[in-house]
Amino acid sequence: MQFQIDSMTCGGCVRSVTKAIQALDAAAQVTADIPAHTVQVQTTATQAAVMAALEEAGYPAKAL
Repeated sequence: MQFQIDSMTCGGCVRSVTKAIQALDAAAQVTADIPAHTVQVQTTATQAAVMAALEEAGYPAKAL
């Protein structure tokens, strides 16, 4: 699944986003594209759960 995260602007943001997703699924793989403000996520968690975790971490996301 892929998400647009407009507030993700640096490596620190990527670490926070990755940590939030991996709190749901420790085996999740997160690939970030900072200039495009997108992340590609491979996880067993649901899209809704990932979006809720990102919102809670301060990185509201839109599904792409």
